[in-house]
Amino acid sequence: MNKLALGKSFASAAMILALAVLPIAGQTAIKMPKNKYKVEDDVKLGQQANAQVRQQFPLLNNAAAERYIESVGKRLVAAIPPEFSQPAFNYQFDVVNASDINAFALPGGPMYVNRGMIEAAKNEGEMAGVMAHEISHVALRHATAQQTKLQNPLNQILGIGAQIGGGIVGGAAGQQMGAMLAQGYFLKYSRDYETQADILGSRIMAAAGYDPRDLANMFQTIQQQSRGGGPEWMSSHPDPGNRFQKINAEAAALAVNGTPRKVTPDFKRIQESFRRFPPAKSMAEIAKDYERGVRPNNSRQDVSGDGPSGAMSGGKYIPNVEYPATRTKQYSNEAVRAQVPENWQEIPTESQVWFAPKGAYGDEGITHGVMIGAAQGTGANLNETTNTYLKQLLQSNAYLKQVGQQQKVTVSGMPGLATRFIGESPVTGKPEVVTIITSQLESGDLFYVAAVAPEAEMSKYNTVFRNLINSIQIKK
Repeated sequence: MNKLALGKSFASAAMILALAVLPIAGQTAIKMPKNKYKVEDDVKLGQQANAQVRQQFPLLNNAAAERYIESVGKRLVAAIPPEFSQPAFNYQFDVVNASDINAFALPGGPMYVNRGMIEAAKNEGEMAGVMAHEISHVALRHATAQQTKLQNPLNQILGIGAQIGGGIVGGAAGQQMGAMLAQGYFLKYSRDYETQADILGSRIMAAAGYDPRDLANMFQTIQQQSRGGGPEWMSSHPDPGNRFQKINAEAAALAVNGTPRKVTPDFKRIQESFRRFPPAKSMAEIAKDYERGVRPNNSRQDVSGDGPSGAMSGGKYIPNVEYPATRTKQYSNEAVRAQVPENWQEIPTESQVWFAPKGAYGDEGITHGVMIGAAQGTGANLNETTNTYLKQLLQSNAYLKQVGQQQKVTVSGMPGLATRFIGESPVTGKPEVVTIITSQLESGDLFYVAAVAPEAEMSKYNTVFRNLINSIQIKK
């Protein structure tokens, strides 16, 4: 996690509280909300909430994605109008490995962007719009301003726990966030504060070189993925249709600094790399995991690499990957045992273990090798659970197409299914074959094995994959 300290403020706190930003050529005035708390209280509150979030949300821990999000965040923070700049705030940016289209910011600067939001955005501008909106909540100190309205003493706020506000989508996902904070709750901002964040977010975008209309467009994206219902929840957020109109009206009065940033090479690269990762869980699934005692592995020692958990550190793709060794070695953890080729490296991630030879792994996944893992059960039987999992897999790996029918197999003495896919690898640009083996555990969860190799080299891998899968022993 990278920290970004704000530069010098050009106005005193007293002046900021007293003055409104004067509108220019039709711009809407923004007035700093009344706030009886000190700036240091925002920082203290945010630090407490941040510690809770890091315990309970699975971070992507992908160095390439973190560098990218931090660079966009830095660009936006530098564009905050000086009237709302706070030297005490440290803006930090992390990616939550969750499928929901959401993002949230904590008082004092910590910010979390869901992987699902980055995947859903049509361009960098849409993603930056969500981030600018959340940064605006922090800059305007909406968390403590809202508590000022409620007349809560600071010790009561800190006793209750984290104030996490301003989620773009909220709804059930937002409620799950609140449920996951053992000592906290999810605070939804008022309509006035949401409108303020949209207006200031639009200005930040324009100053940072983004078209504010992309923030408006993001609400349309959200509405489409919400099946037309939109993310209006508990009457605490403006309807996205109204926000669309208001943001576009504000954008008409703003001049974008330079040519608007749209689909940048970095944005495209990060989106494509996410398609190589295992499907992200929803906030609801993450909440259930937490209730069952499952804790995410967010150790920061892993973030030096570019893989899903940083364990891909040093991974560089090469055109000629060494063929699997005939000799094998045993891999064993608390859940599974298997025999893998001696020249394959073990690459642990948060919910999987990957095995691949040198030159076959990097920040976009593996081109040769095997992934073994488990996913939450979502169906009444193996067929239903498998098909739900494969649907999620294809959403993240749209280049793959199923070939042939599912075949019945046996995995560690249990009934299983084998499903074969073919597609042009985003890494090599050549056809690759991905075979997914699934079996349902006694708990109802899905055990899976994904075997990956270029189509032209399958003759060298078929026997290796078959032997590895036959060697798997799932520990009861």
